[in-house]
Amino acid sequence: MSLSPCFIYQTSSFYHPSHRMTHWFHRNPLKATAPVSFNFYGVAGSPSANKICNDLRTSRARLLEMFTDTTCDPEIMKNATDTYFSLLQGFIASLDGTKQENKLRFMQNFKWTDTLQGNTPSAQQDAIFELVSMAFNVAIWHAKFASRLAGKENVTEVEAKDVHRSLKFAAGIFKHLKEVYIPHLITPAEKGRDLDPRVMDTYMVQCKAEAQEVTIARAIELKHNATLIATLAFETANFYQKADHTLNTLEPECSSKWRNYLQLKQHFYMAYAYCYHGQTLLAIDKCGESIKSLQEAEKCYSRAEALCKEYRQTKGPGSTAKPSEQLFFTTLGGLIKNTLQKCERENGFIYFHKVPAEVPQLELKASYGLAEPISFEFPAVSEQCTPEVYTTFDLTKGAKAEKAKPKQEEEVKPMKEPDLKPQKDKGCVIS
Repeated sequence: MSLSPCFIYQTSSFYHPSHRMTHWFHRNPLKATAPVSFNFYGVAGSPSANKICNDLRTSRARLLEMFTDTTCDPEIMKNATDTYFSLLQGFIASLDGTKQENKLRFMQNFKWTDTLQGNTPSAQQDAIFELVSMAFNVAIWHAKFASRLAGKENVTEVEAKDVHRSLKFAAGIFKHLKEVYIPHLITPAEKGRDLDPRVMDTYMVQCKAEAQEVTIARAIELKHNATLIATLAFETANFYQKADHTLNTLEPECSSKWRNYLQLKQHFYMAYAYCYHGQTLLAIDKCGESIKSLQEAEKCYSRAEALCKEYRQTKGPGSTAKPSEQLFFTTLGGLIKNTLQKCERENGFIYFHKVPAEVPQLELKASYGLAEPISFEFPAVSEQCTPEVYTTFDLTKGAKAEKAKPKQEEEVKPMKEPDLKPQKDKGCVIS
């Protein structure tokens, strides 16, 4: 029995457990960072102040380890992030009962690479820069976790929902950082760096689009009506187009590969939209328009195939997805061909409609099934960071300045991310 469209929205389930999508999603590398000691000798004037500094150092190191630990799950990641962020908030939030800037905010220098810019880091002596950079990595981790989980063999219903939730959660982090914290940076983000609003927007929209792919897949597998599927596919294609257009002013050497991925996904879902819209038109006896819609689906699908080859050949940051090797991709080509042949046969025997010169407009607007970012908030300030302890940090004593490193050591080593081995895709089956 088919389920209502509301069920698609409420449960946001993925493909049936027998379906895998290894290498379906493009993923840029994690940000890397230089070690931070938080050694405020002299400034930290009490045992409690020193403990905060020590806990900051150890909790930061643990969180960084979690990014590349394949056994880490969202609950473990949340515990690690809450511990570190709650302590770091003690260097950002006002703790003296006034609205003045926290005196500790600019004590420590932080260095972070960018996902599109190689191993040369950006550096700012600002705790907010550290907060948004680390949280950015948390969002990237959730997107990578979703991709890794989707590529497992025998994905369970619970895991399927985790894929969808992780993508929406990542989108929520990007949205929160862009709207709330990045405007408060003293040094504005450089063009093409991760904290550039255009890059942030692209990541957020990509996560939303990929979450909607989950919903589309479920709608197809449960054989929901063609109009619903066409509408969701059209909205998803528009998301990918928006993400691509957001990157069009960045340097091609760092964005071309990513843009190719976004473009191939856009054309792929436009092909889906026109294919299922053609089915809708045939169902209401508009056979000529149906044929034209399916012909457009063929064009979009061919363009997606060409972009898959272009994407594989383009050099740039990130892992290379292999969408054209997925059964979900190849099945669409057969569906378009068979549906078009059926419409042409019906038109030759029954309708005798003229095929219009203009492609039927996709005036589709989804009223449900759209993925929205999950709201994200940083944890409250740690209970360790009390006003009393805050007063024991004495900036007049001055922390020891960090020695400048020679030029050959300026680059930050990239994170050693776990490799994903592709598995054979057996397709999806509803039991």
